[in-house]
Amino acid sequence: MTQESALPWVIAAFGLVIGSFLNVCIYRLPRRESIVLPPSRCPRCGHLLAWYENIPVVSYLALRGRCRACRAAISPVYPIVELTTAAIFVAMYLQVGPSLLLVSRLVFGCAMVVLFLIDLRHQILPNTITLPGIAVGFALSLFTVPGWRSSLIGIVAGAGIPLLIAEAYYRIRKDEGLGMGDVKMLGMIGAFLGWKLMLLALVLSSFLGSAVGISIVVAGKGDMKYKLPFGTFLAIGALVASLVGDPILGWYLSFY
Repeated sequence: MTQESALPWVIAAFGLVIGSFLNVCIYRLPRRESIVLPPSRCPRCGHLLAWYENIPVVSYLALRGRCRACRAAISPVYPIVELTTAAIFVAMYLQVGPSLLLVSRLVFGCAMVVLFLIDLRHQILPNTITLPGIAVGFALSLFTVPGWRSSLIGIVAGAGIPLLIAEAYYRIRKDEGLGMGDVKMLGMIGAFLGWKLMLLALVLSSFLGSAVGISIVVAGKGDMKYKLPFGTFLAIGALVASLVGDPILGWYLSFY
């Protein structure tokens, strides 16, 4: 195996390790706990995990999905997050290669994974991710794509568009349609991807959210006021836009 052919496997292994850390963020950030201390432990009995119990995916399989101390079930979400992060890392690497843009895309991908699950579980989008994310995305845009102008427009438009939508929804329905967390998250997406891919992410997430919402209503699981975790759909739309957004935009513009 050559060094070039081995690199994707190295990237995947790195993604598994980072995915394990993202699991810590997903669990602790909504609870306002430190993501550094204490070390990883069983949420049921408090058993501190030894290093060999904390190997991504492998430990979960070896322990058969249960805590070694109390035998409580371990959620399969943990290895899924690790594998998903590894897949995102490899996809990003194959798309842009070793570059500063890869660093930007990997940081962005990690943020989307964390926001996806936190919003899905708790319907919150922590400022500790979105606000620093805006600053980091813009800072990186000074040295790589999308460039600082597109990033700045993306931040302003990303925050402004949902504010206008939320205001219009409130005036028509007299109810809040979007939270400020969605506003900050879309600003962050604009900072990393630029205004064009931010708009694509918004369109994709809106279509996906609408499809899920209609399905819930048709299935009788909720009504038109059923609140969906829009940040979850934004994360999916943003990841799609970051990976295949340019070909999608090129295909769409070819009709004009």
